[in-house]
Amino acid sequence: MDPTEIGEAAVGSAFGRLISFVELGGPAMWAIALLSVLTIALILWKIMRLIGRGVWSGGRKTAAALDLWADGKAEAAIAHLTGRKSSRAQLALAAMAVALNPQLDREAAEAETTRVARALLEQARSGLRGLELASTIGPLLGLLGTVTGMIAAFAALQKAGAQADPATLADGIWEALLTTAAGMAVAIPAQVALTWFEASVDRLRHDMEDAATRILHGARKAAG
Repeated sequence: MDPTEIGEAAVGSAFGRLISFVELGGPAMWAIALLSVLTIALILWKIMRLIGRGVWSGGRKTAAALDLWADGKAEAAIAHLTGRKSSRAQLALAAMAVALNPQLDREAAEAETTRVARALLEQARSGLRGLELASTIGPLLGLLGTVTGMIAAFAALQKAGAQADPATLADGIWEALLTTAAGMAVAIPAQVALTWFEASVDRLRHDMEDAATRILHGARKAAG
């Protein structure tokens, strides 16, 4: 048998088992399955977005520009940051621009830098509400599926009357509990990813605050 055909058969078999597993939990399990797909997609999208914003780059280029700025080499510092897409670089570049603007006093320069920082941090935080929602409603959907499954199981037990088979009840309860496990399986990685992303954004915010402070305090030296 061709290896490609074997691989396709294995994938088809795995997919069939997955569909059968989802069908055991009923409508709630389908909702959880959809939520899991959306959660994975959101986590991957967020990782790519934060990489693109240079959140995990360490800010080495920005640190080098800050050193140039501290030495009074404003033009060299700005040239070092121009064209960079990282949040740290964009904030530093904006802070340098307002610091060198003679029409802005210290208070106005700080206000404009704060505005830019807030916009950049809002971009970095985009999508976190979705992960928070997934970590919250995943267990709730699982509990809903379990409750409805238990209701169906006990309703079947009542109809069976004196001839009720305990094994039938146990089978119904087992299937109902699948949704609770599935809901938790979605919520746990969503919460872990949310905590990781929030910690990364907090570090970014700290670095941006530090850069803005260094730039605005050193504005007079750089301008001279």
